[in-house]
Amino acid sequence: MSIKPLFTATATATGGRNGHSEAQDQSVAVDLSVPKAMGGPGRPGTTTPEHLFAAGYAACFGGALDYVAAQKKRNAKGASVTCSVSIGPRDAGGFGLMVKLEVRDPSLPQAELEALAHEAHEKICPYSHATRGNVPVELVTIGS
Repeated sequence: MSIKPLFTATATATGGRNGHSEAQDQSVAVDLSVPKAMGGPGRPGTTTPEHLFAAGYAACFGGALDYVAAQKKRNAKGASVTCSVSIGPRDAGGFGLMVKLEVRDPSLPQAELEALAHEAHEKICPYSHATRGNVPVELVTIGS
């Protein structure tokens, strides 16, 4: 598979999970620390790679949902997407991720929202494409 890049985001992390990460254009700059639940210091005012991934996936999926809805002459601009990213040890060794996407839009009937979300997940969202077959993703929809 190949793509024709339209935009490239570049960031550098120094110090790993207890360091600092910053986008090349300085649009994002965060201090990182390992959460207490993972045996780290969990320093206040810091974040984790999982928080960053969750924020990015939620925003990207919301855009994909809006795109699919617009193609079908529907409006999903009011939808909220909550992405939960969990990390833990894998049976095969090392660590792995799992994701839960919760899509809410009370302005759309449940069945319609579910269909739009599934299409966004299967056909449009690049985060969904990247995780497919690598990271378990649970998709939950809550419409009217």
